[in-house]
Amino acid sequence: MAEQSVQLDELDARLVELLAAEPRIGVLELSRRLAVARGTVQARLDKLTARGAIKGFGPEVVPAMIGFGVMSFVTLEISQRYGHDAVAGHLAEIPEVLEAHTITGSGDILCRIVARSNADLQRVIDQIVGYEGIRRAHTIIALAELIPYRTVPLTKAASRI
Repeated sequence: MAEQSVQLDELDARLVELLAAEPRIGVLELSRRLAVARGTVQARLDKLTARGAIKGFGPEVVPAMIGFGVMSFVTLEISQRYGHDAVAGHLAEIPEVLEAHTITGSGDILCRIVARSNADLQRVIDQIVGYEGIRRAHTIIALAELIPYRTVPLTKAASRI
């Protein structure tokens, strides 16, 4: 069953923008800055969270600042008899695998991974490909982040639709 998308309005977009800029802001302060009732802000947050549009309010950790300065993207080709779920289970056990997505094209899974150094990256890749269900890995090392992960421009655009 397909997930139902959430329709955003201008207030939702402004709410998300404020939370992105100041994650520790309270509901009362949000309501003051948005010039709406506290109950309205809480109801909007509850709705966006319940419908999956907002996943969480936790800290955003910067891997480089905790010693993982090498980031890379790895495309995996998997043995189809093992399937995506088994490979995902293996990848989930490796802390340096930050995320993994099934993809179209020449590969089957795209992972974003981090390591402490290039030598440590080799260790992480060896750990990834050490699983019998992974046939091949293609690794690209990220040199610099040009545009960080962001959603505020997207929420603003969605509120205008």
